[in-house]
Amino acid sequence: MPAVLTVDARSGVPIYLQIIEQVKRSVALGILQAGEQLPTVKQLALDLTINPNTVARAYRDLERDSVIETAPGRGSFVRAEGALDSARSAASDVARDALALALREAKSVGLSRSDVAELIDTALDRWFPEER
Repeated sequence: MPAVLTVDARSGVPIYLQIIEQVKRSVALGILQAGEQLPTVKQLALDLTINPNTVARAYRDLERDSVIETAPGRGSFVRAEGALDSARSAASDVARDALALALREAKSVGLSRSDVAELIDTALDRWFPEER
């Protein structure tokens, strides 16, 4: 697996969610290709020095979201069928989660809805100028 997964126990984000987001992001960006094998639950748990149950939960959720498929005795693989749809969905999931985190942070520092809307409009103009 070319993608290197990392976790930060102090980030406030549950570790299994960090794994899910990183795998989805890797699929969305094409770093993980359809049919590519992920590390075993045991190996990833050893690499990240976390509980194997945490990795197993992340893999179950990824399978439920149709990002990966698991073949008993063979391992977990990025889904081959519908990989493009899964990648698009994964990209949307990653962007939605990042946006929710940013909005939560903006609210926690006391910005009003109109302040946040102005910031979003400015960011959209910067990152998507051709769509104006």
